[in-house]
Amino acid sequence: MMRTALLAWDYPPSPSGLSTAAREIAMALSGEGCDVTVFTLDRSGAHDIDGVRVVGCDIPDQSRIGRLRKWAAIGHAAAPLRFRQAVLLDHAAKPFDVVEATNWYAPASLLTGRHGFALVTRNSTPAAWSRMAELPVRDKLDAAAADLLEKKQAGSSAGLISNTDEHGRRIVDLYKIDSQIPHRTIGLSLPPELLKTAQSSPYPAGEEPVRILFVGRAEQRKGFAELMGAVEILAAEVASGTLPPFHVNLLGVPSVDLPSQMSAHARERVTALGRQPDEMLHDLYRQAHIVAAPSRYESFGLVYQEAIAFGRPVVASAEDPSAREFVGATGAGLLAERTLPQDIAASLRSLIQSPQLREQLHHRAVLAAGRFDRPYLGRETMALYRQAIAKSGKARS
Repeated sequence: MMRTALLAWDYPPSPSGLSTAAREIAMALSGEGCDVTVFTLDRSGAHDIDGVRVVGCDIPDQSRIGRLRKWAAIGHAAAPLRFRQAVLLDHAAKPFDVVEATNWYAPASLLTGRHGFALVTRNSTPAAWSRMAELPVRDKLDAAAADLLEKKQAGSSAGLISNTDEHGRRIVDLYKIDSQIPHRTIGLSLPPELLKTAQSSPYPAGEEPVRILFVGRAEQRKGFAELMGAVEILAAEVASGTLPPFHVNLLGVPSVDLPSQMSAHARERVTALGRQPDEMLHDLYRQAHIVAAPSRYESFGLVYQEAIAFGRPVVASAEDPSAREFVGATGAGLLAERTLPQDIAASLRSLIQSPQLREQLHHRAVLAAGRFDRPYLGRETMALYRQAIAKSGKARS
């Protein structure tokens, strides 16, 4: 039986995209007969969750590693150091065949080298693609350290996984990765309970207001400011009587992250819900007529897959390769030409105005749903693991 360690920043019930991804990977590998241990920073102690061993690696603030986190630049080594301690201790008792980690902030960057297991990096969004262009001096130092650790981890990996072909190409260019490292395109699965709920969720009728759902953080990569700009444009049209009423639920966005200069017309069309458990996420998908996801870049593309599973038309940005693949190629929504308020508003306006168009795109989304499941994810990941083990074995010989 293959034994795998999976490094995760957090794990369910913690509500985040990386948490959901970690669970899907762990459950898919377990389903293929793999012995899976998840190491996660969001808790302490060891637990068995659905047949997966979950080991908490939390870092107390007053510990030596916790104090290290407060330093500029070198503070980014704190989490990789904690993961290294936990993994190598476990590995000494019962060896791992493979250690897998995300590229994001490089949790496995201090596990490179000859430890007797193959290191695999599954690429989400690099830290460099999530930050603002202008940073204070300290933040620039932190950013440079994070980028260096990510490049070190990816370049020292025996195998790489990306969500789409375009994602993989951009990762190779960013990290200057050796073409000899095995690199597979493997899409993530969706939880069976979500798929079951989605399949039993009828599309809402054409009642008003038209309900729009945004899932994610209020950050530049997600196109959040531009979405709020689009809401301003459309709210003014509702006020003038030229557009039917709509309402936007923002899941993952606290009210403090709403634009300070937001007009009263726009603010009454928005509800910021902050982070919520999966049950509320499912309820909001069921209620939504439209899912707005105008990201400049999505690595796993989970929000697209979730929306499509529920048969909800998606408004995304053509700037994102994952959106072009999941939304554009399937016809499951509309692609704004650019991540700009006026372009996002144009796509949303078309759907708000036309129940017929919403229904048409709903049917296309239903046809596109269910492309990736856990058996697919498990099989493809195990195949890459075998390649990585073979490569790392050659490197040690």
